[in-house]
Amino acid sequence: MPEVTARPAAPNGPAPRTNAPLTLAAAAITVVLWASAFIGIRGAGPHFDPGALALLRMAVGALALGLIVLRHGFRLPERRHWLLIVAWGIGWFCVYNVALNSAERSLDAGTAAMVVNLAPLMVVVFSGLFLGEGFPRPLLIGAPIAFLGVVLIGMSSSTGEGLDITGLSLALLAAVMYAGCTLLQKRLLTSGVDATTLTWLGAVAGTVALLPWTGRLIGDLQTAPLDAVLWVVYLGVFPTAVAFTTWAYVLQRTSAGQTSATTYVVPAIAIVMSWLILGEVPTLVMFLGGALCLLGVVVTRMRWGAARRSQSNRPR
Repeated sequence: MPEVTARPAAPNGPAPRTNAPLTLAAAAITVVLWASAFIGIRGAGPHFDPGALALLRMAVGALALGLIVLRHGFRLPERRHWLLIVAWGIGWFCVYNVALNSAERSLDAGTAAMVVNLAPLMVVVFSGLFLGEGFPRPLLIGAPIAFLGVVLIGMSSSTGEGLDITGLSLALLAAVMYAGCTLLQKRLLTSGVDATTLTWLGAVAGTVALLPWTGRLIGDLQTAPLDAVLWVVYLGVFPTAVAFTTWAYVLQRTSAGQTSATTYVVPAIAIVMSWLILGEVPTLVMFLGGALCLLGVVVTRMRWGAARRSQSNRPR
């Protein structure tokens, strides 16, 4: 990206191509790294309090993002955006992380995944209503197909121990934070806020909000094995610093609904990673669910309207 000050994109300039190679590559990096986060949380979670885990992850992530900003160039946002940036950072990097980490302690992974993955559907609806993105038919068809795949994966991985109301509420809070912060981030990006600077400032705000867990983190670090600590460092560098940078890159160039729907690939990738790394052999239903996730995301990225317009413009 060029070293210039942040400014809104020219309204009459060409819109970034949704399927441009760099955008697709950034989306692929995001979903693969976010899928790997499930492995990392599995390795570190038993040794850290949810808040302490989030604090260490975000402290590492903010440091790594600071290095990215130094290379990219810091671009001070306009003063009117600062309050929204802080609110976004606290919601995404503090509330979401703590709620999700806590929910996964009392809910089985399948139920937590089903509830949290309501978020992309929320984004599809609310971005259409409030961000002027409309309701493209591929998105309306593909997102529910992908969510059905998540439901099948969740049913297959559920322990059947009954619902924990507290855990369910925390998972729902995580879903609401996911959706709301995606919409807010899209608004900030379209207002001219630099994506890399926004991500770093949000990570710093989230880290500061997590400081009340400092004492717990110090205690956990004294007892946690080295491999658990290294997993948290990994979570901070890759699924946080790198993946949120590429996520912002994609969100800046595609609709909020389409970007969030792309994350339905994450459960399918996580299944394969768990199989290869943890030796957790997926069931046939989980394979079917993963296939539906992939199919749904492919459908969301189709350009039916463009194809129909092209056909209607052909000479007869």
